Amino acid sequence: MVNLAAIEAATERIRSEIYLSPLVHSKELSAISGNEIHLKLDNLQMTGSFKERGALHRILTLTGREMARGVVAASAGNHGQAVAYHARRRGIRAQIWMPRYTPLVKLSATRAFGGDVVLHGNSYDEAYEGAAAQDATFVHAFDDEAVIAGQGSLGLEMMKQNPELDVIVSAIGGGGLISGVACAAKGRKPGIEVVGVQTSRLPSMAAALEQGGPVTVAAGSTLADGIAVRCAGRLTLPLVKEFVDRVVTVDEADIAAAILYLLEREKTLAEGAGAIGVAAVLLGKTGHRGKKIGVIVSGGNLDVNLLARIIEQGMVRDGRRLRIRVTLPDYPGALERLASAIARANANIVETLHNRAHYGVGLSETAIDITMETRGREHADELLLGLAAAGYEYSVIN
Repeated sequence: MVNLAAIEAATERIRSEIYLSPLVHSKELSAISGNEIHLKLDNLQMTGSFKERGALHRILTLTGREMARGVVAASAGNHGQAVAYHARRRGIRAQIWMPRYTPLVKLSATRAFGGDVVLHGNSYDEAYEGAAAQDATFVHAFDDEAVIAGQGSLGLEMMKQNPELDVIVSAIGGGGLISGVACAAKGRKPGIEVVGVQTSRLPSMAAALEQGGPVTVAAGSTLADGIAVRCAGRLTLPLVKEFVDRVVTVDEADIAAAILYLLEREKTLAEGAGAIGVAAVLLGKTGHRGKKIGVIVSGGNLDVNLLARIIEQGMVRDGRRLRIRVTLPDYPGALERLASAIARANANIVETLHNRAHYGVGLSETAIDITMETRGREHADELLLGLAAAGYEYSVIN
């Protein structure tokens, strides 16, 4: 049974092996949201996410026979790393079933932590089916009382670090994290509000709450792969109904913007699932003003290639990266004069591409695509006005 006493006991069991992650005040996010925002940085755990808490607690409850059989888990990445890490430390064999398209950073880390990785299926659910059929002790990612109690330790930490919190905002996938956190927080402070955040691509918990029971939503890709769960848990759904006040959803572009915000402004790296709570706060989705809000940054295992794309697209969205196409006369000095006009506007040319055969250019002309860095949308607009005043005709490439 998951209750405050069970979570307190779990917290004591795992205390010596789990990093007490900081709860830091964000001045900028507070100013943006009109609330007092505190970020619980559980992306700083050894394996990069909160999943260590529940995985370790479940492993500590194993019998000698269960340990001898070894453990098996299905994971989109973070749970698998946590199980592999804590199982290896105890000499327990760990087999981790992961979807074929698991981000490389999570796949490589799971192997490095000692996990025997099996790639199976295109989603967590398909990996789960394969793992559950194995002859080993199954460690569920969320629908397990020992796992939920372990995750609840995060809620107890937050309440101890700042007893004055009015609201806790947490990501939701299968519901293991928010179930434990909400149960713990409300056990210590019944009046506290708990808000869950899901991606609009896979709103399985929101759909389950709306329809009064587990719902399997359509499969979909998402930046928040750590919470890409198509159906709410059998154990977690009743706990969410009892302890969670509201569930909201955010879109993919909002998650990407939150990742970039955390990296640039808060100097912390979060994956999609880890940043989703911040996305909700940036959008005002929690509906609060003047409250003390704790936002869980639950994981930081983000593939660097994906991060590069997020940064580039974020710069385009903010107007800090601009691409235009200009038709120039094809003679010496024409490009130099255009570059000088751009330099006078204090923009930086990142890339150029000439084309003398397409876009309807004449025999004595060339089309040139120029990618530039600017200080933002206002600066980009000033640059374009300056080019128009200098007589250049251009089109903006989106």
